[in-house]
Amino acid sequence: MSKKIIVAYSGGLDTSVLLLWLKNYYNADVIAYCADVGQAEELDGLEEKALNTGASKCFIGDLKEEFAKDYIFPMFQAGAIYEGKYWLGTSIARPVITKGMIDIAKQEGATSLAHGATG
Repeated sequence: MSKKIIVAYSGGLDTSVLLLWLKNYYNADVIAYCADVGQAEELDGLEEKALNTGASKCFIGDLKEEFAKDYIFPMFQAGAIYEGKYWLGTSIARPVITKGMIDIAKQEGATSLAHGATG
């Protein structure tokens, strides 16, 4: 396997299928990356699941402080609300997750990033 791909991995159905599909379709070394932005118990068993699904490695990046300071607080200050009642927490997490993926891609010599976000 010569191609290395970093997958933003949550452990859910979409990213688990994506991980295995990338590995098989591209004959790639797929590395799972999960950004810990405060989801707590959702991280339990995540590394084991990623490896059992076919990832060669799994990294869990602790991005809670950076996410809160550089993304959440500015979002509150800007009043970033959708339809007058929903904070944009999920969408505002995308840039910090991508930044973490890029750091791992550089460290691991990966050339591609992938995600299974459906929204």
